[in-house]
This record gives sequence, C-alpha cells and structure tokens, in this order.
Amino acid sequence: MLVATVAFLPYFRDIFLKKTKPHAYTWLIWTITQSTALAGLWYGKGGWGVLPLLIGTFLVFFVFLLSFKYGTRNITKGDTLVLIAALLAIVVWWQLHSPLLAVLMVSAIDVLGYLPSFRKTFKEPWTETASSWAIFSLSNIFTMFALKEYNFLTLTYLLSITSANIILLIICLMRRRVIPQT
Repeated sequence: MLVATVAFLPYFRDIFLKKTKPHAYTWLIWTITQSTALAGLWYGKGGWGVLPLLIGTFLVFFVFLLSFKYGTRNITKGDTLVLIAALLAIVVWWQLHSPLLAVLMVSAIDVLGYLPSFRKTFKEPWTETASSWAIFSLSNIFTMFALKEYNFLTLTYLLSITSANIILLIICLMRRRVIPQT
C-alpha cells in the first residue's frame, strides 16, 4: 500500500514544478477504468490486494484534476478518437453482466488510455517522471503478490497495466537518449 502512494510523490512534485505534464484524456480513462477494476478485484475476493488499488484510484483522479491546469496541451485528433472509443467501450462494458468480461473489457480500455500518453511521451519524453512509472510497475507487482486469490478476475487488469507502465517507462527512457532536455 505504501509503494502505491509513494509512486505518486515524485509525479506530483514534477507536476507542480511543471516538468511533468499529464495527458487529461489518459487520466480520465484511467479514473473510470481503475474504479471498475477495483470493483472487479473486490468481487473476485482480492483481499488486502484491493487496498493499494483503492488508494491509487483516488490518486489517479487527483492527477486527472491537476491535468486541467498542469497537463499537456499537445492533444491530437487521434487522442480524441482514442478517448471517444474508450468512452464508447465503457458504455458497452457497463452493460456486461459477467465480471470476467467486464475485467477483460476494462483492461483493454485502460490500455487504450495509455495511447495518448505513449504518443506524448514519444515526442516529449521529458514531460513524464520516469521514476514514478518504475514505482507504479513495482507497486502493481507487489499488489499481485498481496492478492488472496489468483484468477482471471484478480490478475488480468494488474498484468495489463503493469505491462503498459513498463512500456511507457521504456519509451520515456529510450527517447530521452535521442531528445535532449530543454
């Protein structure tokens, strides 16, 4: 639980220092999907493994709110299409009466939410806090170890976001080698 909270500290610091510029679309999608994934973990009897995701959901929502003032203005038509697709998918997903289908759908939507940030980070790698993405990944791994039960309901979402976090971190670090900090 502590790792989940600590992961946001350098991210918030860099937001307020105007180094990190969160993408509002990404953080909106994550607020919605993480809330639902939290419900899926709870329904799947995730035990104490639910607590870090609960705290993380509140922190993700706070980043979304901060993105209005401190976020990137680099929003493309493609980003808007991803947001629309994710929101439409969320409407479909809310109609599902199967917890497993809901978790699979929320995992896919959440990964869709990464696309605007992947694109932004590829072009502007210095607008993300690399250490936070590493800690986010580590936090998810610890959350998986804390689960009471291991099944598709409890693991699917966590595995998908951990993979996406690692991809974002790799994009950030690789592109920083090519693009100098301004």
